[in-house]
Amino acid sequence: MKILVTGGAGFIGSHLTESLLSKGHDVVIYDSFSRDALKYASLPKQPQKIVGDVLDGEKLAQAATGCDAIIHLAAIAGVSSVVSSPVKVMDVNYLGTRNALLAAKNVSRFIFFSTSEVYGQYADNVSENSPTVQGPVTESRWSYAVSKIAGEHLCHAFFHEKATPIVCVRPFNIYGERQVGEGGVQKMACKALQGNDVVVNGDGSQTRAWCHVSDLVAGVNACLEKKNAVGKSFNIGNPQAAVSVKELAQKIISLSGSESKIVFRKIDYPEVYKRVPDIAFARGELGFFPKVSLEEGLEKTINWFKSSGACK
Repeated sequence: MKILVTGGAGFIGSHLTESLLSKGHDVVIYDSFSRDALKYASLPKQPQKIVGDVLDGEKLAQAATGCDAIIHLAAIAGVSSVVSSPVKVMDVNYLGTRNALLAAKNVSRFIFFSTSEVYGQYADNVSENSPTVQGPVTESRWSYAVSKIAGEHLCHAFFHEKATPIVCVRPFNIYGERQVGEGGVQKMACKALQGNDVVVNGDGSQTRAWCHVSDLVAGVNACLEKKNAVGKSFNIGNPQAAVSVKELAQKIISLSGSESKIVFRKIDYPEVYKRVPDIAFARGELGFFPKVSLEEGLEKTINWFKSSGACK
């Protein structure tokens, strides 16, 4: 197939592009290239690259011409970016998704990247049928989650009204090699490798289920290939890799062979205290099952940062 990947130059996008190319697909990347993880990737062949903004609907539609599928990754993410630029977050994440859906002419699949943030502050063993909960509208922290759940609603509206073959994925704390941006594992690994203090928000008791990027890519490939995925939303994560943020920091310091200390800091925005998925639906419908343990994934990630020189 010829597949358009918006945001394909980013951390997740680079791994997905690598996988799609290795399967023999042709890939068109549509990205601002403000975060370029592709430069670190070993690609079997070069994708077509288009520098563009998803808010430019006309250019995006031109990029999608002749494509058999669209994977819509492009978004503004990361807590600090969301808190500082909530208008941009809402514009890019919602209006950009609308533009991508309008560009999806005669495609066999449209995959939208949502987020586990749609489940709110306490997401313990949540399924796709669990309520989506956001905080007060006065808190810009929640603009990201709101923009993403609005995007999901729009995808399902296009499915019901226009028969657009959509699939929505809700990733849970993805990490791995080539991570750029504001990743928690990335920040901790770089600090540990540099021998600096590793910063943990709050008291570190908040829980996250960490999913290696290779498992996410496998889940997305299943969404692309399986007919029964159409019209549905899926949790993609690894509930077996759930640990507290403090425990994560300790593991990273140990695996890095570092003598870094953990430093706790107060934050001035709402925290998510628990984020662990129920993946039974994805297992049944997609055959999805994460294979990479937390220790294995952290070792791969730390070794990559150590050898790549990507820590700044």
